[in-house]
Amino acid sequence: MNHWKRWAFGAIAPLVLTACATTGAPAAAPEAPPMPPAATAEKPKPQYGAFGFDAAGMDASVKPGDDFFEYADGGWVKATEIPADRSTFNTFAVLRELASKRTAEIIDEAAKSDAPAGSNARKIGDYYSSFMDEAKIEALGAAPLKPELARIAAIGDRKALARELGAGLRADVDPLNATNLHTDRLFGLWVAEALDDTSRYRPYLLQGGLGMPDREYYLSDNERLTAVRADYEAHIGRVLALAGFDDVAARAKRVLALETAMAKVHWTTVDSSDIDRNKTVWKQADFAAKAPGLDWNAYFTAAGLADQPEFGVWQPSAIAGLAKLVGDQPLQTWRDYLAFHAVEQGAPYLSKAFVDENFAFNGKTLSGVPEQRARWKRGVDATSDALGEAVGQLYVARYFPPQAKAEAQAMVKNILAAFDARIERLDWMTPATKAKAHEKLANFQVGVGYPDKWRDYSGLEVVTGDAFGNHQRAELFEYRRNLAKLGRPVDRGEWYMTPQTVNALNAPLQNSIIFPAAILEPPFFDPAADPAVNYGAIGGVIGHEITHGFDDLGAMFDAQGNLRNWWTPEDLAYFKKASAALISQYDAYQPLPDLKLNGAQTLSENIADLGGLSTALDAYHLSLGGQPAPVIDGFTGDQRVFLGWAQNYRSKARDAALRRQVLTDVHSPGEYRADTVRNLDAWYSAFDVQPDQKLYLPPEGRVRIW
Repeated sequence: MNHWKRWAFGAIAPLVLTACATTGAPAAAPEAPPMPPAATAEKPKPQYGAFGFDAAGMDASVKPGDDFFEYADGGWVKATEIPADRSTFNTFAVLRELASKRTAEIIDEAAKSDAPAGSNARKIGDYYSSFMDEAKIEALGAAPLKPELARIAAIGDRKALARELGAGLRADVDPLNATNLHTDRLFGLWVAEALDDTSRYRPYLLQGGLGMPDREYYLSDNERLTAVRADYEAHIGRVLALAGFDDVAARAKRVLALETAMAKVHWTTVDSSDIDRNKTVWKQADFAAKAPGLDWNAYFTAAGLADQPEFGVWQPSAIAGLAKLVGDQPLQTWRDYLAFHAVEQGAPYLSKAFVDENFAFNGKTLSGVPEQRARWKRGVDATSDALGEAVGQLYVARYFPPQAKAEAQAMVKNILAAFDARIERLDWMTPATKAKAHEKLANFQVGVGYPDKWRDYSGLEVVTGDAFGNHQRAELFEYRRNLAKLGRPVDRGEWYMTPQTVNALNAPLQNSIIFPAAILEPPFFDPAADPAVNYGAIGGVIGHEITHGFDDLGAMFDAQGNLRNWWTPEDLAYFKKASAALISQYDAYQPLPDLKLNGAQTLSENIADLGGLSTALDAYHLSLGGQPAPVIDGFTGDQRVFLGWAQNYRSKARDAALRRQVLTDVHSPGEYRADTVRNLDAWYSAFDVQPDQKLYLPPEGRVRIW
């Protein structure tokens, strides 16, 4: 699901949660087309039973011990078709559809209202209505691209090239909080706390430059990826032709060759997630010697970073390799490359021909999606991306009452207590390390619903009728917002996702967990459901986010968020040994005939799933207050916890999308997340799993970490 690691398909919910609809300060803008509710109803909702569980979604003909995902979700898989405008469909999509519909209503009201000029509501409305003004966009054609393409065409030397590359730098990566490692710009900027001193900010540079999702798309000899490369080269040519370029076949060949050279110096996802290999710090004066080829003075000046004395350098050899290409490759190749990416980045905000070509490759080829989403849906997402917290402020005023926040905070507190008890019971950890683990857990910051302080969008200019320009200004506004943090006191309360986002997040440098308002809804949590199901579903993902603070990456950060080893050598040795066993377990899973999972790539998420489910089960037992769990519809309490967990991760994906996930994502596909149960002793007794069944692991083969 996009670029997520610490965004761990996370979720949380209280024991009682209600929705409230009242306020909402709409905004002003020219009239916009209505957004018909029918457009959001893609699939009938599952029919939940008396205790809030979709019994019809099961396949009771399958033994739980042979295939728990099929047992819990097989009926749903057989009955569910992926909507034509989606690459995947899962439980998260159901709630995203609700959040999208609500956000659409807020934005549509803003677009039709007469809010004061300069207000957030007016900017929301103007941004959306400009995106929806197709007649104006069609009339403009490729004209919005002309200034940038003219600058690129005028690049006459390496210094001018460095200036253009620097001016294009954006804050579009986040390797820790969101595991967003991809940018199609040469480098990506991340501004966050210094790894070794979280009392101050540091700018980090990450590798970038690729138009396709990952280096494997360029370098693998897999037959399907070879075909994707050919499609990409053709796509580059068609994009340049739409922008009025000639000799597009030769230009496309040069662009693909340059990106292939970039891919050869890129680090893998696994290496990019290794914090010990990515904690390099260079003084600004070091760049010329350590990464020659790029005029770094010109680059940093154009990027607004000339006054920064030091930088965190993620993937240092890749940064050096990309800089060398700037110096080695012909200027014409770079002009072609920059022109293509300028058009590609702006395509969603240009005329229909550009939009359709962009979707043909990025939607159909890369993800297998047969049908483009309705324009209003894309407009809602674009507006929410540009003015996220402004939209979010209206969202929570209408859909997230104060009691919901209080109840959610109480639920998180319960799960934190269960995790704390698990730490104390660990038989492999020494008292010294336990003390540090308890300290870190006690220092967790918990954000629920929305941030305590809203972002100020007064500096963002939104111009009616300028969809392309609004997008560019929004990106630049976000970039400058991040630059402005440098040299200022650290804001420990900053949020890295919006309230209307259906997900959750663990931020290692803040030692924080965040649960936006939009995740706190059924089907993740149903106030009328049995607590066991809620603990398995929502409780499991609350525990998942907590465990992220102690996974293979999170465990390297202390209670203040600093990168510091707080482990005894023997405890760290056990942790690494158990992690290696989990890697091997997931390495064996094969979602496609020619592709297995990479257990090292998904390790953090798999540790978080294991700890999250274990903690949720403990929390459910504690909630019983010493009383026996009720049996409901023939299911015991433990069975309902495990079924709640498995139904939380039911999913379907098109083959192209599944391949992309396995190659680039740090999350395992839903089927294998459901199978986390095979490492818990309680699952075996709950479902009478026998040694001859496929998921059976002998007690000594079950991975036990948190």
